[in-house]
Amino acid sequence: MNVIHNILFIIFVIILVMSGEGLVAQSAATQRAAAVSNFEFAGRVTGGSDSTELPQTDLVLMPEGTSTQTWLRTDAAGRFAFAVAAPGPYSLTVFCRGYRTRTLALNLQPGLAPMALHLDLLEEQLDDVVIEVEANPFGLRRMNSVEGTALYAAKKTEVIELALLTGNKSGNAARQVYAQVAGLNVWESDGAGLQLGIGGRGLSPNRTSNFNTRQDGYDIAADALGYPESYYTPPVEALERIEVVRGAASLQYGTQFGGLLNFVLRKPPSTDGVSGQSRSTLGSFGYLGQYTELGFKKGAWSGIGLYQFRRTDGWRENSGFDQHTAYTQLTWQPAEAHQLSLALTHMNYLAQQPGGLTDAGFATDPRLSQRSRNWFAVEWNVASLRYEFTISPAARLEFRQFALLGSRLALGDLGPINRADPYQERDLLSDTYRNTGQEGRYLQRYSLAGQDHTLLLGYRLYRGFTERQQGLGDAGWLPTFRYLNPDALESSDYQFPSANYAAFAENIFQISDRFVLTPGLRAERIRTQADGYYRVLNTDLAGNVLLDTTYTETLDNGRNLILAGLGAAYQLRSPGSGFRGKGDGELYANISQNYRGITFNDLRIANPNFQVDSALRDERGFSADIGLRGTRGRWLHLDASLFLLMYRDRIGQILTTDPVTLRTYRFRTNVADSRAVGLELLTEVDWIAAFSETVRPFRVMTFVNLSLTDARYIRSEEPAIDGNEVEEVPPLTLRTGITAQYRQLRSVLQYHYVAGHYTDATNAEAIAQATAGRIPGYGLLDASVEYTWGRYRLECGVSNLMNTPYFTRRAVGYPGPGIIPGDGRGGYLTWGVVW
Repeated sequence: MNVIHNILFIIFVIILVMSGEGLVAQSAATQRAAAVSNFEFAGRVTGGSDSTELPQTDLVLMPEGTSTQTWLRTDAAGRFAFAVAAPGPYSLTVFCRGYRTRTLALNLQPGLAPMALHLDLLEEQLDDVVIEVEANPFGLRRMNSVEGTALYAAKKTEVIELALLTGNKSGNAARQVYAQVAGLNVWESDGAGLQLGIGGRGLSPNRTSNFNTRQDGYDIAADALGYPESYYTPPVEALERIEVVRGAASLQYGTQFGGLLNFVLRKPPSTDGVSGQSRSTLGSFGYLGQYTELGFKKGAWSGIGLYQFRRTDGWRENSGFDQHTAYTQLTWQPAEAHQLSLALTHMNYLAQQPGGLTDAGFATDPRLSQRSRNWFAVEWNVASLRYEFTISPAARLEFRQFALLGSRLALGDLGPINRADPYQERDLLSDTYRNTGQEGRYLQRYSLAGQDHTLLLGYRLYRGFTERQQGLGDAGWLPTFRYLNPDALESSDYQFPSANYAAFAENIFQISDRFVLTPGLRAERIRTQADGYYRVLNTDLAGNVLLDTTYTETLDNGRNLILAGLGAAYQLRSPGSGFRGKGDGELYANISQNYRGITFNDLRIANPNFQVDSALRDERGFSADIGLRGTRGRWLHLDASLFLLMYRDRIGQILTTDPVTLRTYRFRTNVADSRAVGLELLTEVDWIAAFSETVRPFRVMTFVNLSLTDARYIRSEEPAIDGNEVEEVPPLTLRTGITAQYRQLRSVLQYHYVAGHYTDATNAEAIAQATAGRIPGYGLLDASVEYTWGRYRLECGVSNLMNTPYFTRRAVGYPGPGIIPGDGRGGYLTWGVVW
C-alpha cells in the first residue's frame, strides 16, 4: 500500500506542477496579485522602560487602501514573522495588554532586516490616543477565506485563540474552552478532560465522533472510517488555537455531519534563538499538572518539544488517573519555497473509573462510587510528515503522510448499576488501532473575467485496521489487563480492515468585489470489512443459561458516493465615523451533502445494557447554514445564523425489552429520518471601547452565546417515536460571561445553562438501570483570574462555584453504566514563566 501511495503522489506532483506552470504562464498579472507569500517581514516586540520582550502581543498588518487584515501573535520571546504577499505600503498595528497601542506606516520590500518594535506602558493619564485598527480583542474569530491550502469562504467557522482564554487550561476544561462556540453540547465524562466529548446541531457528543478530529491537519481519531472516536485530546496548554468548521467541511475533510475540529499546536520561534515556557498547576482533589515547552530556530532548522504530566485522585472515589503527553516537531526550510516538517506525538494514561449511578443514587450522593475494580488505559502514538512547496506566487502544493498506532483497554464490571458488583471475573475489552494515510492539496489562484479566483484540488488515501477482542479478565482489583483464556475468548475476537480513497475540488469564484460563490465536489470510495466470531449468551434473571451460541462471520461492504456543496457570501460595509468605527460584515449561506457509513467494528460488543442492530444502514443527509457575521469598530463582534440538518435513516437508540429475559436495554438501530433546525447567536461587546475613543487601562467585555435547537424524528415506522425529540440535543443552551481587565490583571466569570433533554429516541424519563432517561437542565458558574508580570504569569480559578449537582450523560458502557456525575466545586492555581 505504501508503494501505491508513493507512486500516486509522484504522478500527482508532476501533473500539478505542469498545470501550475501552464496557468502561471497564462497571466503574469495574476501572479503579482496573488495573495500567496513571497517574502518575510519579521521582528521583535519589547515594552516598558526595561525593554521586556512581550510574548502574546497582537499584530495586524494591512495593505494600504484595503480592509484585508493579516493577524498574528508574538511567540514566547516577543518575536513575529509575517508572510507578505507583495511589496508596497502597509499599516502595522501592535497591541498588548497594559501598553500603548502603536500604528505604523511601512513600506515593505524583500530583504528588510528584522524590525525592533517598542511599546510604552500605559500611564494614568492617556491623552488623545485613537486606535484606527486593532487586533481582535475577543477570544474568538473566524477563518480567513483562504488559509494555507484550505478554503473557508462562505462556511460557518470559529477559531478559539488560546492565548486570549482565561480559564483552567491545565484541566482541559471543555465548557470554558468552547464557551463562545455556538451550538455545542459538552459531555463531561471525567473532571480533567481526558476525553473530549462535544457535539452540536442534533449530533451526539460521544467522544466527538461526529467531527473529523485532527491535530495540525492530520487525523488523530481511533479509525476515521471504522471507529471515529477520540481517545486522545491535545493538551490545551500546548495549543495555539482550535479551528471549528461546521458541516460544510465534509467536502475537504471527510463525510462527517459535524464538520471539522482541528487542534493547532504551538510552533517554534520564528526568528533565530531559543524560547520556552514552564507551567505548574495544583488543584483540588489531589490534582497536579506540569507543562514544559522548549523551542528553537537556527537558520533553516527549527523545532519544538513539549511534555505534560497530570495526575489526580478525582472528585469521586475510585476516579484517579495519571497521564503523560509528549510532542516534538522538527522543521527544515532550505529555501523560501520549500518546507519539510516531521511531528511525533505520544500519550498514555491509566484511569480508574468509579462507574455510574442510578437516579436515586445520584440524588442521595453524587460522589458515591459503586465500582472499585473498573480501569481504563489508553496509549496513543501519531506521526506526521508534511511537505509544503510554493510553486509560484500563484500556486502552492502541500503533501502529508500520517500514521497512528494506538490502543485502549477497558476492564471491569459492565453489569447493570442497580446491581452490586458480584466480584467475579471482570470483562476485558481490548482495541488496537493501526492506521496510515496520505493527503495532497494543490491551490491555484487565477484571473478570469477581471476577477481573481482560487481553485483547490486534493486527494486522500487511507487504510485503517482495528483489532477488537472481548473476554474475561481476572477477579481482582488491580489494572491487570490480561485475558484468562487468550486463545479462546469468551465474547468476541475480530479484525476490521477499512480503506478510503477520495478526491475533492472546491473553487472560490469572485463574482464581484463583494460577492463570492464556492461550489465543491467530493468523490469517495469506502470499503469496510470484518472477520471474526462473537458469542451470544442469554440468561434469565436468576442467571440460568437460555442461549449460548458462537457465530463466525466474514463481511465486506464497499460503496462509492459523490458529495456536492455550494456556498455564497456577500460583503457588507458601513462607513461609520468616530470611535465607533466602520462596520465590516458578511452575509453567508452554504449547503453541503453529508454521509456517514456504518461499519462492522461497533456491532460485536457483549454488553447487557446495550445491543446493536446487525442490519444497520448508512446514514445520508445534508446540512445548511445562512447567517450574518461581522464587527463594528473595535467594540462589537456578532455572528448570528440559522441552520438545518437533515438525516435519512438516522441511527439512534430505543428502549427494548428482551421477551425471554425481560431485561430492558438500549437498542441502536436506524430509528427514522430526523430533522434539526435552530438558531445560533454569539455577541461580544467591549463596553469601554463602545463609549470611549481613547485606550484605557481598564476594559470590560461580555459575551452571550445562545443556541435554540429543535431536533425531531420524522417519517418513522415506529408510531411511538415519530415526532419525538432526538436524543442528546438540548433545546436551549446559554453560555455567557463577563471579563474585567485592568492592565495585566484579568478576571472572567462564566455562566453555563443547558436545558433538559432525553438520551434515547423513545424519550423515556427514567429506567431502573439509569442507562436511559432524561438529563435535567442545569446551570453552572465558573470564575477565573490571571495576572501577567513580564515573563511571569499567575492563574487561579474555581469551577462550579455554587457546587451545583449535575450530570451531562447516561452511559450504557464505560465509564458507567448509568449516570456519570459532573464534578462539584473545585479550584486550581497555576504559575508559569516564559523565556
